[in-house]
Amino acid sequence: MTYSLVPLFPGIPGGPEMLIVLLIVVLLFGANKLPKLARSTGQAMGEFKRGREDIETELREATATSDDAESDVETETETETDDTDRTTAA
Repeated sequence: MTYSLVPLFPGIPGGPEMLIVLLIVVLLFGANKLPKLARSTGQAMGEFKRGREDIETELREATATSDDAESDVETETETETDDTDRTTAA
């Protein structure tokens, strides 16, 4: 006996499926509340995007700061090594 696996969601919903979903949403929320729902969803997405951009900016700044600190440490180490070489050579 051979069993075939059938996916629960065979793909991205197309036109008829999206119409059914839209009809269910209209029935649940009512036509009057849909603009408010869409507006609040858009505002939430905008806030999420701004928050993500803020975090990305902070990470870039932190990375740049740590890179600068590492180069400062390397410069100090090279200076100390040069000073040690000069004192042992004299």
